[in-house]
Amino acid sequence: MLAYTTNRGNGVDFEVVVRYLASGKERTCDLRGLVAVHTFSPDGSWLVVERYGDLAGDSDLFLVAVESGEAVHITPHEGAAEYHTPSWLPDSSGFYATTNAGADIRSLAHYDLASQEWRGVLESKWDLDCAIDDGGGSLLVHANEEGWSRLELRHPQTLELRGEVPLPARGVVFHPVFSRDGGRLAFGFASAREAIQTFVYELESRELRRLTGDGPFEGAEPELHRFASFDGEEIPVFLFLPEGDGPFPVVLTVHGGPEAQYQPFFSQGFGPFTQFLLLRGYAVAAPNVRGSAGYGKRYMSLDDVGLRLDSVRDLAELHEWLSARPDIDSSRAAVYGRSYGGYMTLAALAFHPELWAAGVSFVGLSNLVTFLENTSEYRRAVREREYGSLATDREILWNVSAASRIDDIRAPLFLEHGRNDPRVPVGESEYIHRVLTEKGIRCELVIYEDEGHAIEKLENRIDAFERAVAFLDEVLGQTPIR
Repeated sequence: MLAYTTNRGNGVDFEVVVRYLASGKERTCDLRGLVAVHTFSPDGSWLVVERYGDLAGDSDLFLVAVESGEAVHITPHEGAAEYHTPSWLPDSSGFYATTNAGADIRSLAHYDLASQEWRGVLESKWDLDCAIDDGGGSLLVHANEEGWSRLELRHPQTLELRGEVPLPARGVVFHPVFSRDGGRLAFGFASAREAIQTFVYELESRELRRLTGDGPFEGAEPELHRFASFDGEEIPVFLFLPEGDGPFPVVLTVHGGPEAQYQPFFSQGFGPFTQFLLLRGYAVAAPNVRGSAGYGKRYMSLDDVGLRLDSVRDLAELHEWLSARPDIDSSRAAVYGRSYGGYMTLAALAFHPELWAAGVSFVGLSNLVTFLENTSEYRRAVREREYGSLATDREILWNVSAASRIDDIRAPLFLEHGRNDPRVPVGESEYIHRVLTEKGIRCELVIYEDEGHAIEKLENRIDAFERAVAFLDEVLGQTPIR
């Protein structure tokens, strides 16, 4: 069987479809809303489906009976709660999942099919995910500790700790999967100096083998710091420093999402650009401002709807923290981000114009009202729970948008957008480019006619990064160190 979701019905709500591969027969379950399929029970009777709620950071799990298509809601709760990585026991009697229901952090819980009851089994200081091998011999617990991964192997019944899986360096693990016999664990791994590569861990011999790549390249690793923001909230920031003594110009890189987390690995959006900037003599500061994932649901809710500008203020407080460092030249501070990070870049320049010497926004949101009006229909329903509703929060949406303070922007700005972006329409960048150009503010816009929300083609990615860094070099007066 194959399970998938589709919004082919009304364009907004997703249906769950189970397809029998031999016959082509399909069975549909309509849960309404945004849903995702997770995993079949080993006996093929049940499918775990997740439906996202109306609140930010909220979801529910359903058990869909494969034969009848009927769905059973198994996670009634109050307030926001998430459920991740359901992993069935081999006898189909239940499964493990991680959840922050009734807590701030996502810990390990067990669902028993017969009693239809949940039981918390392993608490954690950091968000957890989990996986079980087909034979039920090993339970993998994956902890996200300050953005870095740690892997534990435990007994699926007793939860006895069997040991940690060694990793090549401090980094991030992706898509761990056991071999069918449970003797091996394969996973993707990336660090600040290495793109995602594949490794295999032999459980019996405890040997870690690299299957792809040649190892880390020459480059800088970040140091993790925390600074107190305007209200005393502690904000984590990864700081990269180039070679030399400084003081260095600095680029603040802000992740997208907004319910996401900057993690120090060589990803398409940040890794290449960060190392490129370091080679040109820039320091790079990558904060996880309030509203980021990975630090509990309280922290993730601190920028919802009317609190949006508090996260922008975190950037201003980071500027002050960097200003106190002798190795940073805060008079040459720029902000870079893509998607929601692009919104943060534009908002920083609009609401704290005196602080920033330049901005770089890739596929950024300049006006949350027009963004919600023009984005794909299913995306609007997802984003409104975080940003606010067009029906009830239009004034808030406008007031937190860079467009509402566009007359205050004075820093030079570089914009990039894909013409075919279905998430953030290209008009978001075209508008701010037109207005700033008419006002005599330096603003460059590069539109790739053959791209969407992400820059997928390598030649375009190289072109965009080279253009952006050349722009920063010129407006900040930076001479490359090598």
